[in-house]
Amino acid sequence: MSQITLPGNPPISVVLRRSARARRLSLRISSLDGRVTLTLPNSVSDREGQAFLRDKENWLRGHLAKRGAAVSVTIGAVLPLEGTPVTICAGSGRSVRLDGDRLYVPGPADRVGARLQGWLKTRARDRLADMSDYFSDKLGRPYARLTLRDTRSRWGSCTADGGLMYSWRLILAWPEVLDYVAAHEVAHLRHMNHSQAFWDEVTHLYGDWSSPRKWLRENGHELHRYRFDD
Repeated sequence: MSQITLPGNPPISVVLRRSARARRLSLRISSLDGRVTLTLPNSVSDREGQAFLRDKENWLRGHLAKRGAAVSVTIGAVLPLEGTPVTICAGSGRSVRLDGDRLYVPGPADRVGARLQGWLKTRARDRLADMSDYFSDKLGRPYARLTLRDTRSRWGSCTADGGLMYSWRLILAWPEVLDYVAAHEVAHLRHMNHSQAFWDEVTHLYGDWSSPRKWLRENGHELHRYRFDD
């Protein structure tokens, strides 16, 4: 894979991907983070691909405009913490501190994003471990381990040997959303599928899961707007 830039205001970064299985050119916008991918069959030249991209520019910009703009996590930015908007402020001392709707982050300005990301991951791990423990006790089956990632395609997963994986960005969502994802993955400890028996287990563990599941489908991509590496 390579990357090209579609000039304009603003310029658009496009991942160029070749596929031996592709039969036609295709343009895709990730529903999670807005990444644009142009897939080309091996028989199509880069020049033809770029011409296709220019032809689709108005469509592409229109769809990107409907998405929320990326938010660079710096002093003065606002981001959700457990669903509640908080403002990032310059802090003192050695630790990140939450005070009402303000989140104080100490250290150099160019390290705010990285410092806050570490703090959010720790908070996410604590919350997800608590809820995974709670649901696995209720299920009567232990899990083997818990890991966090910044996944683009899923909010959580469960391996055949009982390993649970979650996106740490769930700490940005409402608590009931995080709780639902934990219940969903723990239920896979018994049912490694999405059968009716699985969904019955999720209902047993969590209750009515329709609202948080709908929220994730409609709003989950917003959690990927926040960039911590600028």
